[in-house]
Amino acid sequence: MPETMRFGISGVALVRAADAMLRALGGSEVTVLFPLQVLPEDTSTELGLVDPGVEQVRFSPVIARNLPTGSEGPRRKLEFLLPASVVASESVDRNAASGTELLHGALGIIYEGETFHIASITTECFAGTAYLYRVIGVE
Repeated sequence: MPETMRFGISGVALVRAADAMLRALGGSEVTVLFPLQVLPEDTSTELGLVDPGVEQVRFSPVIARNLPTGSEGPRRKLEFLLPASVVASESVDRNAASGTELLHGALGIIYEGETFHIASITTECFAGTAYLYRVIGVE
């Protein structure tokens, strides 16, 4: 019996395809706010009296889509599509266990000069590999 050739898509190929798709769709840039990890060596930091500040990290390419909001809901609601390759690279730099953990530690997202609170994070996976993060931001 002859062997049949199987053509499939691997998780790594899907990560590259997602990156290309975001670039082709005119991906823009967002700035994600993270708490600053280095505190001043002042004794008042032990009491929590010093604001450690934030670190701004740029993510690109990102697609931002407007979502409908209810009359009682937030003023503005956007869905940000972030490529897993960029999130994974930043999670390695920040010693996060995963991209989801990294994004859960974020304080907010700045897009077009407006700051959005992160309402939810969804990881899109295929063959056990994350290829896209959907982040819902509300203003």
